Amino acid sequence: MQATLPATAPKLYRRACDMLVQEIRNGLIAEGTRLTETAVAERFGISRAPARQALAELEELGFVRKAEGRGYEVQRDGSVQSAGMIMTQVVDSVELQTLASWELIYPDVEIEVVSRTAIASWRINEALLARHYRVSRTVAREVVARLQERGIVRKDASARWVAPALTEKHINELYELRWVLEPLALERAVPNLPEGLLSRLRQNLEEAAAAKQVSSERLDQFEQELHVDLLGRCDNQALLRAVSLPQALLVAHHFLYRRTADLFASEPFLPEHLKIFECLERQDVVGACDALTEHLKVSRHRAMLRIHAVAQTIKPADLPYLERL
Repeated sequence: MQATLPATAPKLYRRACDMLVQEIRNGLIAEGTRLTETAVAERFGISRAPARQALAELEELGFVRKAEGRGYEVQRDGSVQSAGMIMTQVVDSVELQTLASWELIYPDVEIEVVSRTAIASWRINEALLARHYRVSRTVAREVVARLQERGIVRKDASARWVAPALTEKHINELYELRWVLEPLALERAVPNLPEGLLSRLRQNLEEAAAAKQVSSERLDQFEQELHVDLLGRCDNQALLRAVSLPQALLVAHHFLYRRTADLFASEPFLPEHLKIFECLERQDVVGACDALTEHLKVSRHRAMLRIHAVAQTIKPADLPYLERL
């Protein structure tokens, strides 16, 4: 029986509501601050309809009450600090540090696109993406630009955005790039590693390798620590940009690990990562680079096993901004 991937409903009001709740609780928005539909809509780059829903949700949760005239007034919550220690300006005139509008929807779009590349290539329609999430075309364009930066989408011969399927040919090309580029980045990163980092990362891997089960979130973290955080210490920015292009695979693995938790008795990349860190601790940089190359070469086959397993068990729901090719 195939598992269906649900289409992500546009819930920008929920994102806006959650962020406002957090700021009220943390004292970033003071008791008595007036929130209006217009201010909330402009701040989050959404239309007035989801802004109205967010304020209604805040009222239901008890964080605001209807104000005299227009808008809502923030009520004191038990976790809010003294009003004398926080801002008291109206939200319309306060510049709060928050997520950019594109960041509010990017995680949803990324996982919806990447999860589907296990079974096919997909064309992305910017206009329909904007309409689906009730954002401007500018915000939708920024989302697609970020997908391009992560190597998830690219333009086809007709200048349309396409997320290529994770075919064996595509996977081979990405991994070949990785085992050429990442060892170079590792070599350049080693002189810049802070004291104690390698020991801490090695200990984390040893604990995970000894555990009976490791969560998909933890596996993601280990991938991030080696292939992004550690390699990110490389001082050659041009090389780092090149390294980031084939790392769309890391985004795919975020989805694949969750769907293929039982594919292997134990996660095979853990001892491979451990070998790399052990070499680095011995200051054997050549050995570490060789171990990284070997790790990436054997990972290619495992990635295809995961992709094939997922492709046989999912049936994505239709999304208006994604066209299957």
